[in-house]
Amino acid sequence: MLSVEERKEIESKLADYPNSQAMSIEAMLIVQRHRGWVTDESLRDLSELLGLSVADLDGVATFYNLIRRKPVGRHVVHVCDSVSCWIMGVERVCSQLCTNLGIALGGTTADGRFTVLPIVCLGACDHAPAVMIDGKLHEDFNGQRIEEILAQYE
Repeated sequence: MLSVEERKEIESKLADYPNSQAMSIEAMLIVQRHRGWVTDESLRDLSELLGLSVADLDGVATFYNLIRRKPVGRHVVHVCDSVSCWIMGVERVCSQLCTNLGIALGGTTADGRFTVLPIVCLGACDHAPAVMIDGKLHEDFNGQRIEEILAQYE
């Protein structure tokens, strides 16, 4: 069930969109901001509120890579896997990051602190490799800075 706060936030933004379909991503991001991810139950509730099918909402959620359909850690690390980042060594940095955290790409640490996910592009090609943690961009990301940067996120 959508919380009163989630419902109010979604309903207050509906007027900013031409129709409920256009609001679907924003509505899922609101739910995700409150819960950490978008559950099947919340899709059903959004379906009723927006007048869209669960299948349509799920199609949008699975296409849009910033909507999470599975639980994640308290901090989400997006590792850019664009061409520029690959050329600048993101594969090595990602491997080092995952080794440091003791997880594979796509995994969550045992303490639930971090989840590491690939992302198509962070738009920081001139400062590759790039990593985004909880919406904060870290450019020129390298192995020497991993522990220093991760320490910022308790």
